[in-house]
Amino acid sequence: GIYVTAEANVESHGMGYGEKTLAKNPLFHDAHIERNQHNVRVLKNHPSIIVWSLGNEAGYGKNFEDAYDWVKGYDPSRPVQYEQAGQNGKTDIFCPMYYGYEGCEAYSKGDNPRPLIQCEYAHAMGNSIGGFKEYWDLVRQYPKYQGGYIWDYVDQGLRSKSKVTGKEIMAYGGDFGRFPASDNNFNMNGVIAADRVPHPHALEVQYYYQNIWTTLKDKKMGLIQIFNENFFAPIQGIELQYVIEAEGKKVADGTLNISKEKIAPQTKCLCRIKDITAALNNKELAGKELVCNLRYVLTENTPLMKKGEVVAHEQFILSEYDWKASLEGSSAEKGAACEHHEKGVQADVHNAYVVVKANGVAYTFDRSNGYLTFIDMDGQSLLQEGYQMRPDFWRAPTDNDFGASFQNRMQAWHNPWVQLKDFKFEQKDACYVLTATYEVNRGKLVLNYTVTPCGKIIIEEALNMPPKEEQPQAQQGHGRRQGDANAVPLRYGMELQMPKGFDRIDFYRKGPQENYIDRNNFATLGVYSQKVSEQYWSRYPRPQESGNKTQVRWWRVTNAAGKGLEFRSTVPMECSSLPYLTDDLTTGRDKAQHHSGDLVERPFTSVHIAQRQMGVGCVNSWGAWPRKEYQMPYADYNFQFVLIPVR
Repeated sequence: GIYVTAEANVESHGMGYGEKTLAKNPLFHDAHIERNQHNVRVLKNHPSIIVWSLGNEAGYGKNFEDAYDWVKGYDPSRPVQYEQAGQNGKTDIFCPMYYGYEGCEAYSKGDNPRPLIQCEYAHAMGNSIGGFKEYWDLVRQYPKYQGGYIWDYVDQGLRSKSKVTGKEIMAYGGDFGRFPASDNNFNMNGVIAADRVPHPHALEVQYYYQNIWTTLKDKKMGLIQIFNENFFAPIQGIELQYVIEAEGKKVADGTLNISKEKIAPQTKCLCRIKDITAALNNKELAGKELVCNLRYVLTENTPLMKKGEVVAHEQFILSEYDWKASLEGSSAEKGAACEHHEKGVQADVHNAYVVVKANGVAYTFDRSNGYLTFIDMDGQSLLQEGYQMRPDFWRAPTDNDFGASFQNRMQAWHNPWVQLKDFKFEQKDACYVLTATYEVNRGKLVLNYTVTPCGKIIIEEALNMPPKEEQPQAQQGHGRRQGDANAVPLRYGMELQMPKGFDRIDFYRKGPQENYIDRNNFATLGVYSQKVSEQYWSRYPRPQESGNKTQVRWWRVTNAAGKGLEFRSTVPMECSSLPYLTDDLTTGRDKAQHHSGDLVERPFTSVHIAQRQMGVGCVNSWGAWPRKEYQMPYADYNFQFVLIPVR
């Protein structure tokens, strides 16, 4: 998956676009050839150079054709590529920039014999690399598609100090001098940060670059199939470690010495893990979600890696999660909390508010807007004073969002005007039900709250989008007006703020690092515990969306005493808990000199409980949207989850 090239010339030497460029101008011909000759002669014995590149973004013409002929004549052992030569010019490789999925597949199916290796793709700017899987699905499907060069390897930033907080930042274009020539943070587009710490999206890249792949062939028999994707090396010096978990708790583990199988390059081998069969037949584990985690670990040092390092990993779901049962809550909630609710649900109705009490918990609703304003449990407030639990339609735009102009196109969902039309509340059987109806962006929003005798509250958020307007269709990312009338939310769910002491999160979901709907294949299901202060990835050069987790089964935010709130749903959720409001990370409609080091933590925890949010994308950062299946569709939404006070 990694290719090394050497530029045979330097693109800053008079290169540009159009007919009057280095590509065709005879005045530059001899100098151009001489520079190619010099660089090839000097670097020809460098062991890491496997391809010669004639340059980049410099037009095409006779000068490059002659340069190609000279390099091929001098060194016929290596391929020569040139991006501007396209599919049929003098290039041994079709090496486009930022080719989309459809273009890559169409070329791979065609009869052009040149291999496809993108010379730049998967623009890794900020919170990105969403949809990387689909590129590598094509690479593995079509032999002609042989990979690409992610732009870029490392953020190109300089260590500096924030003028706001004094914290360390990585300065970028526009941070230097009174009149800087700047493209803002456009060169901060690395898989790793400027200080050489891998960004979260580096883990997705690492996962798809692994060369050992595993398939669960027969779950009942515990049979797995191991594929050695290497072209030359057998699997050796590696053992397979496995752990079987039941909803985050280990029930079995072991190792397999797969080196003895001598799995040759490009071949497959069947192995059996008997503990998979045993776990599936264990009656005590019936009804629980079972997963099998696999890690391929080095048993000896290699020239580049040390004994004990993981070279590949995989996870299989052996039995599915019971989403319906998850609404019943934890065993503690089902047991102790429900044993003492003889008084049932009580409601105190006042002119300005309604207080609903059950099992030592009091929920206070503001009658002026229908929002949940206070949660008091055993005399302790669980919501930050001055804030209310509100619908959540927005995320802080990522760098790719800025490129697609989402901060303008989707602006209608950034702090939209939500107007209360009706607020009803009544006793219903053993529960108390409150229903608030709103108008929002010409559509209808209904928030339904059901307080149960156990003290939990079931929340249903239903959004009916207005009829879609008829507009002239334009290519995504180009030509559409700002403030799109058919804008969609960037996130759909609810948010609330909890006092500062509630700074711990426990969760059962994909993790442990942040992940998104189109960038979560590296992550594994498990139960994790973290601090709120760890959630925002501070190495993003500019403030933006961060800290999200997908496939959430349950999410718990607590204080040091273990008290707090737990959230569950009938569907996988996306959740985060940050020491910042979304607007703290939303830096306006135009990019300016903002840095993550400028951020000042709030004295509370901001919790997001979402059904879904937009993918982060990776095709490019100047107009491309995430893949369609990872977008927020223009459709009605209905999200149900339960809020459970935790003692």
